Amino acid sequence: MSLLSFDQLFQLADALPEPVGVAVVGGAESTVLEALRLAQDRGWIFPYVVGQEKAVRDLRMDVHGFTLMDSAEPAAAAVALVRNGKAKLLMKGQIATPALMKAVLDPALGLRTGRVICQVVLMEIAGRRFLLADTGICIQPTLEQKIDILTSAVTMAHALGVEKPRVAVMAAIETVTDSMSETLDAAELQRRNQAGEIPGCTVRGPLSFDLAYDAAAAVKKKLADPAHAVADIMLFPNLLSANLTVKAIMYTADCRFGGVLCGAACPVVFMSRADTTATRLNSLALALKIV
Repeated sequence: MSLLSFDQLFQLADALPEPVGVAVVGGAESTVLEALRLAQDRGWIFPYVVGQEKAVRDLRMDVHGFTLMDSAEPAAAAVALVRNGKAKLLMKGQIATPALMKAVLDPALGLRTGRVICQVVLMEIAGRRFLLADTGICIQPTLEQKIDILTSAVTMAHALGVEKPRVAVMAAIETVTDSMSETLDAAELQRRNQAGEIPGCTVRGPLSFDLAYDAAAAVKKKLADPAHAVADIMLFPNLLSANLTVKAIMYTADCRFGGVLCGAACPVVFMSRADTTATRLNSLALALKIV
């Protein structure tokens, strides 16, 4: 069984019994407002748009039914809406990631849970669907942080319909070598999974991208494993490799994608400020499945 498609996620969001409150940080941008308009018109959400109200109205877009909130500290104000129960989701609009994360990670007033906060992206390309993590937050995660990131990705895979997702722990090569620490971590993650310490999934690593994605590559390399070429989750060694991979696919391939921050007290719809209306809507549909 494969992960749910975006079309299926849209159908599930359409069937929600009532709209979900979403606190949007920095809504003075056309694609953000367009995505909110489409999502509200479909009955998915009730948006609280936090930031410069005048800047939002100056765009002259349809914000009927939105709650516009003027605030000099939009990230903190949006986080407060989640904390007081008015919103169940947080959404990144036109705000820099450090400013948003400062509010999310505030020890007294933020959304910390003790878990590692990471971005998980659902990618849909050429009939294949897989998750990539962490593509947005952790620069150089430790082994223990990788376990936490993996746990978030596995939990999302379960929510998307895969009972025992196949995890590829990514590296440049598929052999373990002391000179490449990421291969050592990958082998250790596989060992812990096989020992029952990381449940709910099948972990293999280190695996290069071709082995995680393409069945022909495993045949040519004379490698046989049930996890080869069918990864539901690609766990990357660091932000550099993950971000380069996901953006290379996003900008060169015919694909659909959406991303959510996991590990906070609520899902955070989290994409680049350069992303499209469609991507923002995809991300909302993904977040609504795991809220």
